[in-house]
Amino acid sequence: MTSKLFRYGGIAASIVLIAFGIGAVATGFSGRDQVRSNLAREQIVGTPDSSIPGQKVDTGSEAQAFAKVMRKHTLEATGGQTYAQMGQFLDKAGKPTSDEKLAAIDPKTQKPVSNPARQIWVTETALTTALNTAYFAESVSLFAIVMGFALLLVGIGFLVLTLIALRRPAPAPERGWAPPAAAPTVG
Repeated sequence: MTSKLFRYGGIAASIVLIAFGIGAVATGFSGRDQVRSNLAREQIVGTPDSSIPGQKVDTGSEAQAFAKVMRKHTLEATGGQTYAQMGQFLDKAGKPTSDEKLAAIDPKTQKPVSNPARQIWVTETALTTALNTAYFAESVSLFAIVMGFALLLVGIGFLVLTLIALRRPAPAPERGWAPPAAAPTVG
């Protein structure tokens, strides 16, 4: 009874592996298609100085390439400074400063004047994060597809081995050793 339970358990395990494999492959392809259609919907085209000039950004790797060129452009626009390196305010001469006491005061709000160049970084960070997330999502989708095919192959292989084991009859129990029959006594 236990032997049959293990054999049919092997079939059930194979079916589960195959089902998970099919599910992973389907999910992977669906995720990849969603990333690509969402990117295409944004109508992003590579700039002439990018690695994808004039090309529509509609794959994860193209999104990552465009994010890199956006960072380059932002560094050019801010004189090579990142958000954290820039002064938070502008002084009376229009120069960046992080000292609120030296900051020019906006006559309308009566608050220190913010450094508008920092807003470039806020926008760049939001956009490049989305582009890099698209790259990551497409990579995860590819991983799901590969793992799905691996599960599918393992499940099929396990099923074949289980079916072969089911065709073979169970081995007959071996008989234990018995001492030879005693010789008749003469007497």
